Amino acid sequence: MNGREIAALVIDGIAVPLDVACEHSGNDWDLDLLGILEHGQLDGLQSWHDGLDEGDKQALKMAGVQEDQATFCPPYRHPKRIWGIGLNYVDHATDLSEKAPTSEPASFMKAETTIIGPGDDIHVPLQSQRTTGEGELGIILKERCKDVARDDWLDVVAGFTTIIDMTAEDILRKNPRYLTLSKNFDTFFSFGPLLLTPDEIGSVLDLTVATLINGKVHANNTVANMTFPPDFLISFHSKVMTLLPGDIISTGTPRATPLAGGDVVGCKISGFPVLENPVVDLKE
Repeated sequence: MNGREIAALVIDGIAVPLDVACEHSGNDWDLDLLGILEHGQLDGLQSWHDGLDEGDKQALKMAGVQEDQATFCPPYRHPKRIWGIGLNYVDHATDLSEKAPTSEPASFMKAETTIIGPGDDIHVPLQSQRTTGEGELGIILKERCKDVARDDWLDVVAGFTTIIDMTAEDILRKNPRYLTLSKNFDTFFSFGPLLLTPDEIGSVLDLTVATLINGKVHANNTVANMTFPPDFLISFHSKVMTLLPGDIISTGTPRATPLAGGDVVGCKISGFPVLENPVVDLKE
């Protein structure tokens, strides 16, 4: 808004900037999503939103903009950690001629400098001849947590989002120890535009996740077919390290698609708007 990235509520297809919500409600919430999570404000914001009557909604919508006319950035740019989960659907293991892990997830971490948002360019780096894009379901953590029981996983979840993860696959094929390098080029992590809270989702296991290339489905699968489902991923990683508000877990892709300059890669998840990014090959 006016050149500033600010969180917004989407009410009936209208994006309402959070400063408008603060003024309307009399609350002093942070105006960025990461601040809301870090300061424990999400539950209060959601409770206020759920209590709005039709008159309140109409007043808020008058101060907003149509969702399709808003410019969406990534939900935030500076998470403490991004966890990626490799080969979490067996089909994706075939892309890399790898055996899918069955005892522990193949986890890796990504830097905040990889982050871009909807519509931003993905750069195929000079060092790679084969970079792939991967549609994934993202889990965003709500609070600081440690040793989370699988049955309690949703208690620490702020919500879910769409993600496109990138891999310099030819670099990874040289040596599996190059995983961090192959995953951390600039522009290699797009997420957003929306965070949907657990009550907006229904059954997470029923969600269908698809990787798109130029508007067509390259591959899709359901969350229920993950080797390590979301409840396991949160519990497992919380036993490795303390998870923090705004941490992101990118849960794995049904399959990756090779990228070329001029392509548009996307992630489509049932119930979410499609996330898409154009591809620019820096070698061209």
